[in-house]
This record gives sequence, C-alpha cells and structure tokens, in this order.
Amino acid sequence: MAATGAQIDAGAARDMIATYRRNKGLPPLALDPGLQRLAETETAAMAAAGRPSQADIVKTVAARMGYPDPAANLSAGYHTLAEAFSGWRESPAHNAVMLDPTATRMGIATAYAPGSKYKVYWALLVAK
Repeated sequence: MAATGAQIDAGAARDMIATYRRNKGLPPLALDPGLQRLAETETAAMAAAGRPSQADIVKTVAARMGYPDPAANLSAGYHTLAEAFSGWRESPAHNAVMLDPTATRMGIATAYAPGSKYKVYWALLVAK
C-alpha cells in the first residue's frame, strides 16, 4: 500500500485463500459483489476513524443484507496482502473465518490512511 486509494486485487486474494482452503480440504470461496461492497465500505470507515471496527457490527449489517452466518476479519497495520494473510493464519479466531466450512462467498478490501496510527485497514467478510 503505497498510495492513498490503493486497492487490493480481490481476485488474487480470493485465489490465495482458495489455495489455503483447498490444502485444508475445503472448497474455494466465490467473490460476492455485495460482500465486496460491504468490505470496501467497512475499510473506508476504519481508515476514516483511524482504528479497526468491531466485527459484530459489520456481521450484523451483512446479516441484514441477507447473508446467512456472516463472519469477518477486521484488522489494521498489515502493509501487504501477504502480511494480512499470514497474520490471520496465525490467529485462531481469524484463521477460523478463513476456514469456515459453511462459507461459500467472500468480499475483501483494504483502505489506506497515511496519517493514521495503523496506515492500512483490512476487511475479509465470508458468508453462506
């Protein structure tokens, strides 16, 4: 993330998570436009606030949008997708989101706020 407005390649992120899930015996997740928009909105809000949000809030929004059993990884401070993915893998709660056996869809986004404490904000949303 070198510039304000930099975006993640959602397809590359999906492929990275798909490979990880496949290695654990799970099917890949499909990118979902609604979850993608929600992830983008959430990362923009976190960047504007200068701190990560609470996952329960975005999960409630996703459920109200009609997504059953949503789960979320919201984090800050990772500068690259590889760093975020590695950090999520090492955290049992975040890893469980990536390996949710009931999930079929996902959205992932990042936002950059150079003047904030964490600089880079991440959201991975998964749902049935």
